[in-house]
Amino acid sequence: MHKEFLMGNAAIALGAVAAGVNVVAGYPGTPSTEVLETVAKYRPDDVYVEWSVNEKAAMELAAGAAYAGARSLVTMKQVGLNVASDPLMSLEYVGVKGGMVILVADDPGPISSQTEQDTRHFSRFSKLPCFDPSSAQEAYEMIQEAFEYSEKYKTPVFLRPTTRVCHGYSTIDIKDKSEYYHNKPEGFIKDSKRWVIFPKLSFMNHQKIEARNKELSDVFSSYEKNKLIPACDKYADSKKGIASGGISYTYAMETLKETGMVSHLKVSTPHPFPEKLAVEFLTGLDEVLCLEELDPVIERELIYICGKYHLNTKIIGKLSGDTACAGENTRDSVSNYIHTFLELDTSKAQELPGPPALPVRPPVLCAGCPHRASFYAVKTAMKGKKTIFCGDIGCYTLGAVAPLNSMDTTICMGASIGVAMGMVKARGNEFAKNTVSVIGDSTFIHSGITGLIDVVYNKGINTIIILDNSITGMTGHQDNPTTGYTIRKEVTKQVNLVTLCRSVGVERIFVVDPFDVRKMEAIIKLEVSTEEPSVIIAQRPCALLKTVKYTGCCEISTDCKKCKLCMKLGCPAISFDGTRPTINPTQCNGCGLC
Repeated sequence: MHKEFLMGNAAIALGAVAAGVNVVAGYPGTPSTEVLETVAKYRPDDVYVEWSVNEKAAMELAAGAAYAGARSLVTMKQVGLNVASDPLMSLEYVGVKGGMVILVADDPGPISSQTEQDTRHFSRFSKLPCFDPSSAQEAYEMIQEAFEYSEKYKTPVFLRPTTRVCHGYSTIDIKDKSEYYHNKPEGFIKDSKRWVIFPKLSFMNHQKIEARNKELSDVFSSYEKNKLIPACDKYADSKKGIASGGISYTYAMETLKETGMVSHLKVSTPHPFPEKLAVEFLTGLDEVLCLEELDPVIERELIYICGKYHLNTKIIGKLSGDTACAGENTRDSVSNYIHTFLELDTSKAQELPGPPALPVRPPVLCAGCPHRASFYAVKTAMKGKKTIFCGDIGCYTLGAVAPLNSMDTTICMGASIGVAMGMVKARGNEFAKNTVSVIGDSTFIHSGITGLIDVVYNKGINTIIILDNSITGMTGHQDNPTTGYTIRKEVTKQVNLVTLCRSVGVERIFVVDPFDVRKMEAIIKLEVSTEEPSVIIAQRPCALLKTVKYTGCCEISTDCKKCKLCMKLGCPAISFDGTRPTINPTQCNGCGLC
């Protein structure tokens, strides 16, 4: 063993490698992205790793590998699990042979997501065991244990870190390479009674799953990371207790070291819930405070257990309004909850050292971003019309904010095309002239193709603008099928967007440089008036790519008319000092759009 200072996601990745993982697949999504990237960087030569087209493809690949006896890992964020849920829900009824861990990073806040979705619910829904780490060290250890449980019980398992576990740094104990487990896949063995999911098999396996989860509840009551921490002498006679899980446990322990320890239940496996351990904890207590992110999962379980065993213990938390029902927990908020619960001076809870408040930075597209030019061209082309801009998930979602104001809807990956078509079908084809879909190249490959096929097949006449910046930008420049490189930077077949769109029946396809604003305006004006589907591909690389070179800082012309037209671009390098525009040379990269 040796020590390393690691991000939580890096610790998870190295834990997977130490556990003998053979196959790793995923789709980039904050806060999960660095797990797969770290595996790719530090993997042994015989470990296969890929950025999959989407989370469903990744889940199916990992399942196939596990069928063949490999240890597989699939990574995504919480909304990505929605995409992967179709194979997931059936996969549990089939089971696996090799260990399979489904890493889903939840995003309380949310900081970079559409939802505050709680994967612990999905664990219960899909009947899969769930491990909930409270620190980088625990995440490193848990993923190795998760593979062991997965193989022993022949089931996929969840590992559910949240943002602060994923992105927090810590010095942790890491195995030396000589201590790594090496898994040798046996290969797939034909057995249609096991691997082909017929209704009768599902019925039989459902019964086995319920029995297994009941067994796991007992097993998890003895699992070392589910803990019952006794009260200190100060609170030895107290009838109060605290239950916590995930990062909230870490926050709670920091506070309880100062206040004194009350009886504390740490829940590291929210499903199946460690019921016997919980009964032991609840017995003799009058009141329990639950601390958790995001939903009241622990709180509901304890309320159920109190009812089942006729325990007269009051359970408080999110449901009772004693803790916040939404958003992240923080060191300060947890400290306040505990001080209030223990009837201590809450002013002491505020006396915590912390960094000074940072200036507010509004979300904005980067200087030189080609999406800014695309939005500006769309907006000017549609000037005077009551245009609806149906948007999607990516950097370009920032087109919704001022001064661009060029995005009116966002739901999920790929939805811009279907939503726009639905609007037109609801009101008539003449409204297609005022409706535009905007989607990124990576998002289009992920799940926009289906929507485009639906438009063509069902005689839609929508205009779709694909913002092709040659990379998956928002999650940190990951390759995708349109770049021509794998995660290992191997040259591969590059998906040609023009050929792809033409192959599904789109005849009107245009490729344009968005920095040629006038040309793009003209194409948009023409295409929104046509009576058939059309695709406009706005093609220019992300300004942050190393291969993109501009010519230094722009300058304000000496004959500036102070019309403020440049301010309508929303470029962070341009500001107005009250008399004239100014350009910040530390931010301007000389793209020349202004």
